[in-house]
Amino acid sequence: MTELTGRTAVVTGASRGIGQAIAARLAEQGALVIVHFGTDESGAAATVDTIGRAGGTALAVRAELGVAGDVETLFAGVEAGLAGRPLDILVNNAAAQPAGPLGTTTRAEFDRLFAVNVRAPYFIIQRALPLLRDGGRIITISSVATRMANPTQTSFAMTKGAVETMSMTLANQLGPRGITVNAVAPGATRTATNGAFFEAPGLTEQIVGMTALDRLGGPDDIADVVAFLASDAARWITGQVIDASGGLFLGPRV
Repeated sequence: MTELTGRTAVVTGASRGIGQAIAARLAEQGALVIVHFGTDESGAAATVDTIGRAGGTALAVRAELGVAGDVETLFAGVEAGLAGRPLDILVNNAAAQPAGPLGTTTRAEFDRLFAVNVRAPYFIIQRALPLLRDGGRIITISSVATRMANPTQTSFAMTKGAVETMSMTLANQLGPRGITVNAVAPGATRTATNGAFFEAPGLTEQIVGMTALDRLGGPDDIADVVAFLASDAARWITGQVIDASGGLFLGPRV
């Protein structure tokens, strides 16, 4: 029997990248995983297939986040998938990507960032709470952008700062139910879908040179941290932001 056998999980944005790795890791640990996706149906199907071939159980639920009725659509699928079982683990991973620096970000881009990255996880948690068992886990993916001054990611960093504050305050509120609420902050993480970004001349070398562990991160690096927070071993950790960046930008390396 593995750590999460008999438990249920929802992972948003699990059709690719970090979300896909998180879903696969939770399933590997024994959880039934509901794989949320917005538009990438084939990616979600691939996640479910990968989990099934490894002996796990998963199903896909489609819901575009950041639009009217998004939470209702998501939880219609979630409740059907749970089939009366409680929810044990909620991972808010889905996010809109940085929209650019202050001088170029449009109001529409700014509003979409906050709709997907802040409003959606907030109301997903609100809707999930009646389903979430006492002793459950809420984990939201943040970013090291909250502790680094990157002018190309101002609005994105603002959204991640918001969910870090949300996690801290909800941890205090939900503690009496034994529910832990934490955030995980990845750094530069290379995935199958963003690999071209790291092909820019010198970029990988520059990032690695600022990373204490001397390499780029991968999806499994983040998935392992989330799986730990979802486990009983992390029962005494709540209201925290876990930096999962390999020590990105800690200071000069000599």
